[in-house]
Amino acid sequence: MGMTNALRCGGQKNEDFFLILPLTCNHLVAYIVAVMDEVFKALADPSRRKLLDLLHESSGQTLAGLCTHLDMTRQAVTKHLNLLEHANLIATVWHGREKLHYLNPVPIHEIYERWISKYERHRLQALSDLKKHLETPTAEPHEKSAARQGPPPAEEATEHPH
Repeated sequence: MGMTNALRCGGQKNEDFFLILPLTCNHLVAYIVAVMDEVFKALADPSRRKLLDLLHESSGQTLAGLCTHLDMTRQAVTKHLNLLEHANLIATVWHGREKLHYLNPVPIHEIYERWISKYERHRLQALSDLKKHLETPTAEPHEKSAARQGPPPAEEATEHPH
């Protein structure tokens, strides 16, 4: 049995919990794994992704403002926002009696740096362009239309007067 390490994570209102992770010689490895797991967990839900999209469009929204765009109770939106905040995908600031929610793009950028950027951007763009081209409906395939047109017209030779 391998050795493990308990990583203490703070929750809301003294609801601390522990993540059991394998021990490594580098303490940052266990921390980064735990943080990335929380980000992926938060991004796994379509409602939370919708909240992030809403905050991307207009950061600094209240709970009431976010609730108007979702078909769920205020309590459900609050739970989703708490999970996003725990994953550090949003930050909150109290402005008087209002709690404003702001998008924090840093964890998503870290995911990009860790897993996506290792693939060359131009290759991904070329594949994406090819996929879009192949999926675009056309009236008729290129070979059929070329066959119907026949050979290209021959250029007539004309003599130019000197």
